[in-house]
Amino acid sequence: MNFAAQIFYSRYLSERLERLFSPRPAIKDSEDHDPFWEREELRLGPSQPGSSYKSVCNGTVGRRPTLIEPERLKDFGEEELLNGDVKFHETKVVAAPQVKLMDPPKTRRVSEFRIIPRPPVQYLRFEDISAAAFRIQSVIQKTPCTYSRLSKQYGMEIFLKKEHLHYTGSAKERGVLYLLTCLTQEQQRKGVIVATDCNFSMAVAHHAVELKIPVFVIMPSSCSSPRLRTYRDYGAMVISYGGTSHDSQNHARHLAKENGYLYLEEDESAAYLAGLGTVGMEIFEQVPKVDAVIVPAAGQYGLLASTAAAIKHFNSQILVAGIEPEDFPLLLQSIKTDGPIKNMHSYPNKKLYGDFNEHSLGANTFHLAKKLIDKVIPVSEEDSLVAMLRFQEVEHSTVDTVGAMGLAAILAGQLPELRGKRVVVVVSSANMEPDLMRQCVDRALVLDDRVSKFSVQLGEWPGDMAKLLDVLSREDVRLLDVCHRRHSDKSDVFKAKVECVVETRDKTQSAQLRKMLNERYPSICWLDR
Repeated sequence: MNFAAQIFYSRYLSERLERLFSPRPAIKDSEDHDPFWEREELRLGPSQPGSSYKSVCNGTVGRRPTLIEPERLKDFGEEELLNGDVKFHETKVVAAPQVKLMDPPKTRRVSEFRIIPRPPVQYLRFEDISAAAFRIQSVIQKTPCTYSRLSKQYGMEIFLKKEHLHYTGSAKERGVLYLLTCLTQEQQRKGVIVATDCNFSMAVAHHAVELKIPVFVIMPSSCSSPRLRTYRDYGAMVISYGGTSHDSQNHARHLAKENGYLYLEEDESAAYLAGLGTVGMEIFEQVPKVDAVIVPAAGQYGLLASTAAAIKHFNSQILVAGIEPEDFPLLLQSIKTDGPIKNMHSYPNKKLYGDFNEHSLGANTFHLAKKLIDKVIPVSEEDSLVAMLRFQEVEHSTVDTVGAMGLAAILAGQLPELRGKRVVVVVSSANMEPDLMRQCVDRALVLDDRVSKFSVQLGEWPGDMAKLLDVLSREDVRLLDVCHRRHSDKSDVFKAKVECVVETRDKTQSAQLRKMLNERYPSICWLDR
């Protein structure tokens, strides 16, 4: 477009805009009008000049026209340009319709909003015991649970769970084997080390060798030669160090720290307890309709707590009784004080109860025992020794004092509520040196009134000693020892003192012998047991 054409087009556009924004004439009511374009002038533009509209001509800035009726602009809330003035129209905001609220809910009690606490995580679950039983079943034999010949004598069906028939003579093999299988490959490669002469260490020595795990046994010089030979026969590396058990234990910890060995001692680890709990699973499988289970609190009380966990899982109505030494009632006192006791003023006989010490009961084992065990019975040392004798004579089995504690509670008459019921007694161990076993049997015979010792004064006349021996022979008494002493008493110059040790069949014969000798020899003196 050339310059002349631009001028003509600009004038034409200016005239059209002036027509459009010129003052609007009045419109008659009879005239039809469009609601948007109200008159012809709006389409053709204003007819008279003199409008205030400013346009753009040759770069001159002017106002921008609007093609919408100014009255309609109010509907959009926009500003209105009219006659060069700026007018603003308020936009009225209509509020949203009011929402009618529902009625509030009924008032609830505060107790309904209480947070129900989650049950605590169980330290020993039955799933753990079942997993342990599956893993060790190919190595650990299922021990028999046989009917006892003592049942008729004590008025109850007694079944003996013979855990002393394991290879190392203890039920702790179950827990040790599962504990060793749960070790990492790195720990199994480096090896383990123990420093306590007990059933736990014997089980570690045996099963670690079977699993190709290096095992070291540190024992004090006071340990007997037969026991050291037993560890060597298992295949363990035995080192004698120190004069006491504390010295050997400290040396074992030092070696473990330097060489990366895993120092093992009997504790309450979950894997160890799970392995011991397999005893309860076998009892429930082997003896149907069992009414009670008697378990000795051996060592760290783990066998008692884990066996009770398995039994109570199957049937919570089965009575579980724990037996512990009368001289060391650790569990009984801990239940009374509602916490494991760490310092007991009494100490058990180390020869008979070597596995017991003041740190035997851990916190987790205590809580399990307190929750699951129905009765805790302390038994005396004398009753345990007599129970050992009963095992040898009636059951033809050799057990130690810990293994005989369950039967000792029955022999002592401390479980009268079990008469006529089916009872399982766990025989936990049978590890005792021959010399100590012989002493225990001799002591048990005395306690059972089977062996008696007396002294009597006889004259020096010929035939007095023969008459005494003839009386003992007619009573069918076995003479174990006799000692003839002269000049024993200065007041009786012509008399001699004779001491005899005799053995009878039972208490009845012993009472009959005492009555007859008291009548025949008024000077007889029966020596205390």
